[in-house]
Formats: sequence, C-alpha cells, structure tokens
Amino acid sequence: MTLRLDYGKASPGAVAGMYATNTYLDDAPIDQVLRRLVELRVSQINGCRYCIWLHSRQARDLGESVERIQAVADWRAAGCFDAAERAALAWTESVTSIADGVPSDDQFAALGRHFDDRQVVDLTAVIANMNALNRVAISFRLEPPG
Repeated sequence: MTLRLDYGKASPGAVAGMYATNTYLDDAPIDQVLRRLVELRVSQINGCRYCIWLHSRQARDLGESVERIQAVADWRAAGCFDAAERAALAWTESVTSIADGVPSDDQFAALGRHFDDRQVVDLTAVIANMNALNRVAISFRLEPPG
C-alpha cells in the first residue's frame, strides 16, 4: 500500500499559506503563460507528476501550444522560446537545483536584460514556491486524475 495523505485536510493553515503565495503571484507583473512554463519546468525537474499535469493544462488553458509545452523539457534545443523565456528557464533550472551551486552571474545578468527587479524577485518566488509545492505533493503521493 502506498502512503497517501490529504495534506490540505490535515493542515489547512500550512497549505493556505503556500497557496497565498500563488494568489499574490496571480497578480504579479509576470506573464502568466511564462509563469506556467516555469512551474512546469520546476515540476519536471522534481518529478512531480501531478504538477506536470496541472501546469501543462493551465498553460494550454492560457492559449499555449501543445508543441511549446512539450518543448519545455528540452528548451535549450528547442527553437520556439525567445531570449526572455530562455533566461527565465535557465534561472528556473539553477534555482531549482541550487544544491548544485548558486545561479551564475551570467544567468542573473540575462534576466536583467528582460525583466525588472520586481519581476526577477517574483519569478524567483514562483520557482521557490513551486519547489515547495512539489515537495509536499510528491511526499504525500498526489497523482494526476485518471
């Protein structure tokens, strides 16, 4: 038998706190399609099947093409992402894999060419919050529907 825990029911305050960050980020000055692609990439790196399903669906619902959603996993080789998206995805990978070392000065500079300071902080908050949500969902075996 696989461990499953309804963590929202077990600790609604903890979950509400994490979702409050999502609510803030809904109104942050970051393109919401880019946000969903970033959340998708974090979830791919961490192996959160539920979040991969969710953020792929959210990106599609915002009008993103299936081809670009599928290309996120190998974005460096894909020619469909612009320079700002590539900078955000590189930052996403570095922040998500921070145990391997801090994001590089070059990556930070690339972000600054496309995003203002608030957007850089908010983008980093998207990444950090998604990492936290992934860890909770994975730990308690949240699976996509069907």
